[in-house]
Amino acid sequence: METYISLLRGINVGAQKKILMKDLKALYEALGFEKVQTYIQSGNVLFQTKKQDKEMLSRKVEKKIKEVYGFDVALLHLTIPDMEKIIAANPYLASEKIQSLYVAFLYAIPETAKMELLKKIDLTPDQYSISDKAIYMCYDTSYGTSKMNNNFFETKLKLTATTRNWKTTIKLKELAEAL
Repeated sequence: METYISLLRGINVGAQKKILMKDLKALYEALGFEKVQTYIQSGNVLFQTKKQDKEMLSRKVEKKIKEVYGFDVALLHLTIPDMEKIIAANPYLASEKIQSLYVAFLYAIPETAKMELLKKIDLTPDQYSISDKAIYMCYDTSYGTSKMNNNFFETKLKLTATTRNWKTTIKLKELAEAL
């Protein structure tokens, strides 16, 4: 059995796309997944199933959510090795602002030309670094007051992303390892 972490984009934010975590857990169980566990209200699900292609797995869950709830939700599946790689690559781990670290999980690798255009935008005092399918963000003040957020990166890079704070990222890896 393989352990997967589902990161759902944009559920339970504001009044749109509401899914109770107990209902989301039941949806995953109805799909035949085992040891299903949710973490906080922002769309994090951990589970085990036979090893599968992660993109096909995402489409399967997206289809079921559309069928049950009537709306589209983009989601990304990661394994424990994926999370370990993302965590190890964070260039801001030595920062004094560890509570101000976030990671945007990218659904695709950004095009080089778009990343080059992004580099021309001054986001100081905030900082970011892109590594493969993750954007590491270090905020001088807070995520909520910065123009450097999930929507900003999606617009500039023309791809889908979902963001988690560093504490949640670490906790998801720990929970996945404990399944």
